[in-house]
Formats: sequence, C-alpha cells, structure tokens
Amino acid sequence: MDVLPISQTTSSANGATASDAASITSDFELFLRLLTTQMQNQDPLNPTDSTEYTAQLATFSGVEQQVLTNDLLRDLQAGFTAMNMGQLSGWIGLEARAEMPVNFTGQEVEVQVAPAPLADRMELIVRDQNGEMVARTPIPLSDEPYQWQGLDENGQPLADGTYFLSAQSWSGETMLEERAAFVHATIQEAQTVNGEVWLTMDNGISIPADGVQALRRGDG
Repeated sequence: MDVLPISQTTSSANGATASDAASITSDFELFLRLLTTQMQNQDPLNPTDSTEYTAQLATFSGVEQQVLTNDLLRDLQAGFTAMNMGQLSGWIGLEARAEMPVNFTGQEVEVQVAPAPLADRMELIVRDQNGEMVARTPIPLSDEPYQWQGLDENGQPLADGTYFLSAQSWSGETMLEERAAFVHATIQEAQTVNGEVWLTMDNGISIPADGVQALRRGDG
C-alpha cells in the first residue's frame, strides 16, 4: 500500500476545514466592506434605521465568533495530532506482531497462529501476491511461534517476494477454519493518513496501528 507523506495527509485530512474557514473569512471581510460602504454613503437626511444597524452588527458579531471558533478548533486539532505523533514516536524500533504479509528475502520468518478448539492438526498455507497457493506445510498444533523457512512443497526455497501466510485448522478431513498468521516486523515509521495512524515496517509493509496485537523490543 502506498502511504502518503505527512504533509500531504495532513492537508488531505484538514482540507474541508481549511476550505470552510477560508469561505467564512472571505464572507467576513466582504461583510465589513459592505457595512463600511453603507455607512459612508447613507443619506444624511434619511439615515439607516438604528434597528437595522443593530441587526447588521449582530450578524457581524456572529460571523466574527465563527471565525474565532474555527481558528481555535484548528489549533486544538493540530495540538492533538502533535501529541499522538509524539506518543507514537516511542514505537519506532519496536517489533510489532500483526496480521500482515511477509516480504520474504531468504531469511526465516517467525509466524504465530492459534488453532481452532477442536482441531487435531494444522497446515501453514502460503500464497503469492496473485493469491495463488505456492506451499502447504504441516505445522505443530500450537499457538507457539513457528519458524517458517520459506520453502515450497518440494522443499525448495521460494523466490524473494511478498507472501501471504495463513493457517488452516483441521479435524480429520474437515477444515474447521483458516486464519491469517501473525508475524513480527520492526516499526520504522508512523504516519497519520486521513486521520488514521499507519505504521511502516522494515520489510516495506504498511499496516494500520490498530491492527497491532503486541509489541516487543528488537532483542526478542
């Protein structure tokens, strides 16, 4: 997934607010010019009724208050964004466990998945980016981490690339369920995209922060 830079994502997330504020400010300035022109060009022998001026000034006050409120909301939003990003900076360098694809480069990958309650065996299923199954491997019936070596069904190393791992739980010849496998990767970057926090891992994969199941230090 392509993740937008922070400058772009912030602009996208706040675009509607900035547009509304610009519109209100423009109307506000136009109102001031019209009111000033009206006062300068009124007929001295037939001045504008005070009640009408009062209504116009009330409108002026309401528009001014709206502009100030929008400025305050933008400042608060910027403050909350900075606070959240400051907290997320502590995630950088940690290993996150989440359901995500694997960018295989020939190294073993630690995977983890819980078997279905009635399962008597499990198989690790490996699919390529096109969704084609390229390997099916029996794995221990356990939720303990398993070291996937990146081999195909003939025991040969798979080509480097992105793979999707899942585990099928079986009872006899009946498949009970298939679950995506959890893998670990190191967090390199945290960004806000359209109001949602995304994490970029060291394997190039980007995932939403709320998909992280666990964090640990890089030493395991």
